[in-house]
Amino acid sequence: MSKTVEERERVVVRFAGDSGDGMQLAGGRFTDATAVLGNDLATLPDFPAEIRAPAGTIPGVSAFQIHFASRDILTPGDAPNVLVAMNPAALKANIPSLPRGATIIVNEDAFSRRNLEKAGYPVSPLEDDSLAEFTVHRVPMTTLTARASEALEGVGTRDAGRAKNLFALGLLSWLYDRPTDVTERWIEGKFASKPAAKAANLAAFRAGWSFGETTEMLDVQYRILPATDVDPGTYRQINGTSATALGLLAGSVRSRLPLLLASYPITPASEILHELSKHEGLGVRTVQAEDEIAAAGVALGAAFGGHLGITSTSGPGMDLKAETIGLALMLELPMVIVDVQRAGPSTGLPTKTEQSDLLMAMYGRHGDAPLPIIAAQTPGDCFRAAFEAVQTAIERRTPVILLTDGFLANSSEPWRIPSLDELPEIDAGFAQAPPEGEAFLPYARDERGVRPWAPPGTPGLEHRIGGIEKQDGTGNISYDPANHATMTRLRREKVEKIARDLPLLEVDEDEGAEVLILGWGSTYGSIRAGVRRVRDRGLKVARAHLRYMSPMPENLGEVLRAYPKVLIPEMNTGQLVKLLRAEYLVDCKPYTKITGQPLFAAELEEAIVELIEAPILSEVTG
Repeated sequence: MSKTVEERERVVVRFAGDSGDGMQLAGGRFTDATAVLGNDLATLPDFPAEIRAPAGTIPGVSAFQIHFASRDILTPGDAPNVLVAMNPAALKANIPSLPRGATIIVNEDAFSRRNLEKAGYPVSPLEDDSLAEFTVHRVPMTTLTARASEALEGVGTRDAGRAKNLFALGLLSWLYDRPTDVTERWIEGKFASKPAAKAANLAAFRAGWSFGETTEMLDVQYRILPATDVDPGTYRQINGTSATALGLLAGSVRSRLPLLLASYPITPASEILHELSKHEGLGVRTVQAEDEIAAAGVALGAAFGGHLGITSTSGPGMDLKAETIGLALMLELPMVIVDVQRAGPSTGLPTKTEQSDLLMAMYGRHGDAPLPIIAAQTPGDCFRAAFEAVQTAIERRTPVILLTDGFLANSSEPWRIPSLDELPEIDAGFAQAPPEGEAFLPYARDERGVRPWAPPGTPGLEHRIGGIEKQDGTGNISYDPANHATMTRLRREKVEKIARDLPLLEVDEDEGAEVLILGWGSTYGSIRAGVRRVRDRGLKVARAHLRYMSPMPENLGEVLRAYPKVLIPEMNTGQLVKLLRAEYLVDCKPYTKITGQPLFAAELEEAIVELIEAPILSEVTG
């Protein structure tokens, strides 16, 4: 039959099913095919928090969302245009986020009485009017997958049953005209040692494509042209975890220091350990420690020994590492702490995202213990942020906290691969033995307030280390009150002086704008998209984004005071707002979200418009 082909500028697709249905795999393969076509894209994997949630229940639903377009896009999308639901629980969990008129493709075979009961449906939503506002396509995916494999030699019922996600992938690949060769090559490589699984998955994928091509159920195929507004270069699809690992590795290469990562498994930071463990050939050493405290100690020990010491974790691990971070600060040694934030407190929502560790990063140590904090903005930006964290730690002799979050860690986007020559060299600047007859002063400082880095075993550089206060210059133990005041001030000033070398905060501004939207970290894309929508409505607004949280850019106070209204969107209860109000005495308005989900452009658009239209306080009182 002849089918209509329609061009679309952008589409948001969500795959959803049981945690064992392979939704992350299907979404990842769809993403790879989309990247090959040259579309711009952003993804949002959504994992269940339960490790072994009962099959077919809502707590066990896993989803993968991809937003792809023929132009520059900034977020994974607010709501899906198309939902692929592999069972009733996946449908029920995702229905609230669907806009009216969205398309739903369901695996009809999974809507058995037992599965409906597990999802809490008294009657099948496919049989009543509850889905009337959507376009619903009922596809017997399990049956069609089994039928596609029944004539294949050596393929059993189990192999066929596991391949229904590839049928769904094939169907969506046809619907949006994705290339098939990318996925087929992946299947052949992935299952090269398992002929039955390879045959079943190839058959399922091809059957899904053929179903879309031949069925009368789907009479329109959609085409999204390649994006044209991207910088030239070589690109790869990357998520924040891989980008962070590569950024740390690049810091090791450019500083010529061997990298040691010590970590304890914790969601969602564990993948950094897995990624770096692949690079032993580049001198990387990885240690899975027995606990978070030990991991921090190993990383600090590596720094003392003249290596690039790194530890990665999430919120609960940051709690446990706090004392060792304080010791690193007292010793003034370079160390990078990667905090992949998740929703808390305590165990909280371990697979969901949040920005609620900012105040802990800023103040979560006893004593006056300031240190630099860098916040990554996008999955690809995790590379640059990680590199800068390494550079700052080494050149300023201080522990540095790098803040990412679950959204950045798991989401993907096209990333232009930089040349190593684009990255600055990092000078470790190891101390040299003083001239004969002169004493080595381990806490003497240069004009930046930075002390020498003197690895043990170097003749002439012997010195004390420990957590007790140091005598200015000599580093000997000191209980003198005046010396403690001096050392506290010097450690603070060393961090403050970093601001002199930071770029000034840039503002993307409409002339005459009275509202500034200031964000930090992973809200970058959502804020840009929300501001773009507001401007499309003919309204004036200014936008700026922080990546350096401590110290902050030197012109931040000037920027804040230039606007009568300032909106701070955050995925917490208003932590940056507290910091800005305290430091700059500016009445910032918070926009907060603490649902474990990233900010959406549509909700920000409405918040910005509301603030623009609200009267300025002086106008009301004057």
